[in-house]
Amino acid sequence: MSSEYIGRLTSQLFPDSPLESVLDVEYTGVPRLRIRRKLVDYNEVKDLPQELADKLAQANAKKGKSTNGGRIKKRIQREKVNLGQDADVTTAKLIETVSENDRNSAAKSGTGSSDLAVVVQTKTPLQKQELPSINRNNFSAESAVSVRSPLHAVHAQVRPTWHPPWKLKRVLAGHQGWVRSVCVDPDNKFFATGSADRTIKIWDLASGRLRVTLTGHIMAVRGLVISPRHPYLFSAGEDKMVKCWDLEHNKVVRQYHGHLSSVYSVDLHPTLDLLVTAGRDSVARVWDIRTRHPVHVLTGHKATVSQVRCQSADPQVITTSMDSTVRLWDLAAGKTQTVLTHHKKSVRALTLHPTEFTFATGSPDNIKQWKFPEGAFMHNFAPPQNAIINTLSVNEDGVMFAGGDDGSMGFFDWSSGYKFQQFDTVAVPGSLSAESGIFASTFDRSGLRLITCEADKSVKIWAEDNEATEETHPLQWKPTL
Repeated sequence: MSSEYIGRLTSQLFPDSPLESVLDVEYTGVPRLRIRRKLVDYNEVKDLPQELADKLAQANAKKGKSTNGGRIKKRIQREKVNLGQDADVTTAKLIETVSENDRNSAAKSGTGSSDLAVVVQTKTPLQKQELPSINRNNFSAESAVSVRSPLHAVHAQVRPTWHPPWKLKRVLAGHQGWVRSVCVDPDNKFFATGSADRTIKIWDLASGRLRVTLTGHIMAVRGLVISPRHPYLFSAGEDKMVKCWDLEHNKVVRQYHGHLSSVYSVDLHPTLDLLVTAGRDSVARVWDIRTRHPVHVLTGHKATVSQVRCQSADPQVITTSMDSTVRLWDLAAGKTQTVLTHHKKSVRALTLHPTEFTFATGSPDNIKQWKFPEGAFMHNFAPPQNAIINTLSVNEDGVMFAGGDDGSMGFFDWSSGYKFQQFDTVAVPGSLSAESGIFASTFDRSGLRLITCEADKSVKIWAEDNEATEETHPLQWKPTL
């Protein structure tokens, strides 16, 4: 673009002010300045607690990749470079033409001088574009930034990461009732399922062979968790009981009494010897594993507490409830830290990302992603076929699974919320077609296998299609305005 044309544009913008000092400068081209990126998009990885940062570093070290924190740190350093270092001399002189009075008026109106550095990179030539006339007397730095062509409009969207499709690998039969809960061994050798037939079954993860059946509950088993530090399995049931099983001797060694109604969810603190249970009595109870004494009774929900999860960083306890709220708890004080009221219907599903400091909740209206520690809302996921979401699971690769009460299955890209696969599960032969609901799910420790518990009394194992490529299964994504 010639210097004469630049001069013409400048004279249209500033018709009442001579700018010979600027026009005498020889222009070699239009300066291209980068917009300052919204660094808040990276807060979930920039502000990771130390425990999760170490976990993220270990996960990426296994894959032979550098951590996201390093890439983000370099990105932030690039973005914090002063305008004068990135721009050429001509651009600096153009900005200096704004008078001191204009800068003062911009400061009074709440617009800092840093706004002068916001220059949008033009993607199309402007030879035939009509520029608006500007009154020099009313000109300010704020108006200089706000006068922009429609061609400059920016709508940032995250391009989803390609993931291979998932398909059914194995169907396990053995339960005589709805399968309501599942958990995987920390060593990734076996997994346990709990059912409405009042039993707990231990399965070999590699072969799918049934190892042992545990009996002791007198009603449906709704929650399971295996301790990573002890040979213990904890179960919760509709019989108001919370049991601790010794997996070396396959018998109950402890019981925790206190719930006034059915217990629907159970989880272990990753670093402390604490057990958290929740259920129909609208409270979450924190127990000392060894003494069996209650540490806290977390009250505040107005209806059934459907899910509870624990993590090592604050907030250390997260609960979802049928009262359509999500609560983040201060474990030390035993009080509510934050209440999230974005959902309009009962919240039945909850999952925490294994490496990022984020989590997701599911309800009949939609699936929402949040960011710790304040519980800031990030974005929505489209639920599969507007079903009631019973379960959510996510792995380290950023694949989130959502299972509905009608058997619908959705696979999402965690970072963008894009649904890259959706289908309905098929009831096993001999079951009613209506018995296709999905009640619980989990990924194994490698994240390569998905286990679902369904209403047809079966347990299904899913895996990625290893033969799929980006050419055979292209990403069907288009940016939207």
